[in-house]
Amino acid sequence: MRLNIQHQTQYVYSEMVTYTIQQLRLTPQNGFGQHVRHWDIKVNGQLHEVQDTFGNIAHTLVIDNPHHELYISVSGEVETGVGDVSQHEALPMPIYLRETELTAPSVGITEFAHAFKAKPLEEMMHALRDKMQYLKGATQVDTTAAQAFALGQGVCQDHAHVFIACCRSLGYPARYVSGYLFTEDGSLMQTHAWADVWLDDRWQSLDVSNGCVTNETHIRLAVGLDYRGASPVSGMRIGGGEEGMATSVIVNQNGGQLLQHQKVSTATLLQQAQQAQQAQQ
Repeated sequence: MRLNIQHQTQYVYSEMVTYTIQQLRLTPQNGFGQHVRHWDIKVNGQLHEVQDTFGNIAHTLVIDNPHHELYISVSGEVETGVGDVSQHEALPMPIYLRETELTAPSVGITEFAHAFKAKPLEEMMHALRDKMQYLKGATQVDTTAAQAFALGQGVCQDHAHVFIACCRSLGYPARYVSGYLFTEDGSLMQTHAWADVWLDDRWQSLDVSNGCVTNETHIRLAVGLDYRGASPVSGMRIGGGEEGMATSVIVNQNGGQLLQHQKVSTATLLQQAQQAQQAQQ
């Protein structure tokens, strides 16, 4: 499957920003059944490419002149379902057993996980999906696995964090994966998240929110111990006051009909970010 991706992010600020530095993990790589045919990043600043600890392609974005806006655009084409299933791993597996603030298991998570100790991972995945309703707005970006599990609600980030906590409590190395998901009806036009679990000497990738093993509809961007280690965009700024942000993600099958109503112009995206910023005041 050949998939075209367009991902735009617009930031606006109520006051002048004197300095911005961002880490962008927005570049997919070959392997895990995907092949990057072409990829492009556009920003209103300086980019420096690096490879981070987990092997992700990352770009450091620096804007050292006064600015009121930040615009990031990535686009490209990725072929999925290909024969390249390389799973090269440079880090020792015990790294992926480490707890983080976002993935530390609660007593409830540990008890839940141990009920599936001798059962297939897919069975635990389906049980967790039944236990945690997918609900936008129920959690925040800094919600922990323990909080989301107790709430019984969350989004793909929360499902991934809780599943990772479950797997690590069973002694399985696990990590967070950020990426994109193609849907026929275009119902998920945003970044997505799932989990890799090391079992039987290979990474097995499971998408809890959709109750499936990942397939050719998934495009991986980056991995980490949790969301913070694999987030598409992270960083800091000096100044700026209140921030407003708007994003647009379009994942379309090559040769398929582009969903026209989901195309967002840069002017519309800027307006949405300005509205978000004004709502903060």
